[in-house]
Amino acid sequence: MRLFDLRLIIAFLFGLYGVVLVVVGLGFTTDDDLKKAEGVNINLWAGIAMVVLAALFAVWALLRPQFAKTTTADDLGKRG
Repeated sequence: MRLFDLRLIIAFLFGLYGVVLVVVGLGFTTDDDLKKAEGVNINLWAGIAMVVLAALFAVWALLRPQFAKTTTADDLGKRG
């Protein structure tokens, strides 16, 4: 598995932002905020969705790793 697989970077960023939103949704949402959002804790639900998406990206990257094709000197000699 490659360290700089784009899926892992996306998973990390979505996971980080998702955890922040879950914390904000659980700890810092007021009744006034809920009233503005028609009773839905938007930060909490968006955070949960982002954490789930991050987990899916991470599982995808682990189950189907991408490998770069390497070319050796012998391969270059066979082409010509």
